[in-house]
Amino acid sequence: MTLKREDQKKTLADQAYKQIEEAIVTLQLAPGSIVSETELVELIGIGRTPTREAIQRLARDRLIRVLPKRGLLVAPLDLMGQMKLLEVRRQVEGLIIRLATKRASDEHRRAFAQLDAEFREIAFANDGLGFVRCDRGFNELCITAAQNEYAEDAMRPLMGLSRRFWLFHHQQCGAALPPLALLHADTAAAMAIGDEEGGQRVFEELLENVESSARISLAMNFSAT
Repeated sequence: MTLKREDQKKTLADQAYKQIEEAIVTLQLAPGSIVSETELVELIGIGRTPTREAIQRLARDRLIRVLPKRGLLVAPLDLMGQMKLLEVRRQVEGLIIRLATKRASDEHRRAFAQLDAEFREIAFANDGLGFVRCDRGFNELCITAAQNEYAEDAMRPLMGLSRRFWLFHHQQCGAALPPLALLHADTAAAMAIGDEEGGQRVFEELLENVESSARISLAMNFSAT
């Protein structure tokens, strides 16, 4: 089946967004660096128009800041901002997980079960990049299954910043990957069987793990200054 022109443009824009977002989250594009639209086009190998659309989405997600006549600023790491982000994430993502657990279709539940298995493999392999990619898939599935566009709008700006912070902490401060990956696995497993109470309980443990990492990073940052 041949895609219509508008569908092709949307597909390319989605690909561009995903590739640039991953380059930012995995620190390939350094926090605080300035890049040009041309450099991003060359980096991902996708045309200027879909890349421009992706940049607009990344700006809404606070991963890129457009500087008129200067270029594009990759969002700096903001440790104090991360603590504020976690306050919002606890409420918004908690809501999305509750809604997704209730409203998930059979297909969604099978996908959560698959993510459970993938997170466990990642924990065993201690695979940081695999975790970042799997976590993105988990977030997207939760948003889709929750079926609430207002909650989605609130959640999207939190996702990439949270993943980037965790990977930075993992690389710079030695944060252990397996416990966090297993907490994600347990959350996905609970959602796969519609266990709302279990999913919320494990999600709270997961957030405590992430918040602990943020506090360690803050402490190390202040002690170094």
